[in-house]
Amino acid sequence: MKFICKVVAVVFLLSGVAHAETIGSVDTAFNFIGPDHKIVIEAYDDPKVAGITCYLSRAKTGGIKGGLGLAEDKTEASIACRQVGAISFSTPLKQQEEVFNQSLSILFKKLRVVRVVDQKRNALVYLTYSDKLIDGSPKNSVTAVAVDRSIAIPVK
Repeated sequence: MKFICKVVAVVFLLSGVAHAETIGSVDTAFNFIGPDHKIVIEAYDDPKVAGITCYLSRAKTGGIKGGLGLAEDKTEASIACRQVGAISFSTPLKQQEEVFNQSLSILFKKLRVVRVVDQKRNALVYLTYSDKLIDGSPKNSVTAVAVDRSIAIPVK
């Protein structure tokens, strides 16, 4: 059993999956039964770039369905990534890769964050979007973190 727990822990660490830390929320609508509708603010540390944290704000559906985890959350989200410490890279980065995602419903809909390396400007660009199409195109938000020119961004 201990061996299985260790294997799961290693796979989890190597997968590069980032986890949200909820840092605050604001109620937006009162519900008599179940939790209120709200906007939550979550922090995600980039798993491959030390010193960068992305802050996402997104709608969270309340009520009975929301309380049971059965509600489908709205697709709107906003992102702001910032340098919060010394920037360093654990491994070379892909030119473009998904950094993390979060389920917004039981089936199919996810909020995704993709990191794109802008080598010309020595910056990391982060894009958030929902993979469920709304009227032909997903809602999205973008932010960028400029990396000091003395630090080369390693790209595969």
